[in-house]
Amino acid sequence: MDFKNIFKNKAKMTTENTENEFDLTDETLENITNEEQVPVEEISVEEKLTQELAAEKDKFLRLFAEFDNFKRRNAKERIELFKTANQDVLHAMLPVLDDFDRAMIEIHKAKDKNLTKGVQLIHEKFKNALVSKGLEEVEIKNGDVFNADFAEAITQIPAPNEKLKGKIVDVIEKGYKLGDKIIRFPKVVTGM
Repeated sequence: MDFKNIFKNKAKMTTENTENEFDLTDETLENITNEEQVPVEEISVEEKLTQELAAEKDKFLRLFAEFDNFKRRNAKERIELFKTANQDVLHAMLPVLDDFDRAMIEIHKAKDKNLTKGVQLIHEKFKNALVSKGLEEVEIKNGDVFNADFAEAITQIPAPNEKLKGKIVDVIEKGYKLGDKIIRFPKVVTGM
């Protein structure tokens, strides 16, 4: 009888071992599944880090581009400032230049050639000094088509002939520009 009990116990142990083996196998299978998930989580962490890195890189590039644009804009503004820094002084000198031009017309009427030559030299020197600072005359003459972007119409008169309708009949005051900016518009009379 003892053998039967031993055999039964042995059979029970084998069955329990087999079930334990299956349990272990289930645990192993569960661990394997968890291990497979870990790399998936690592990949998602890697992807997340890659995305964050790409976002930071994009942010850096945008910031760098914005700073580069700021530098260019600032440099352009400084150049414009240097070009127009003399604007107030030149604008103040324009009435003197106008008076000089009127004086030259009257001096040419005088008979004294030495006086005319001396004043003309001073006039040219003064004009050259202003031109060297960037002052340019706005070129408008009688017969040109009137353009409000480049001239200021003081008045309209009946046109002396049909060709001068809507055109400049007379230039009353010269206009000047500093670089591309007009600092004083020419004053003109237009024909209607």
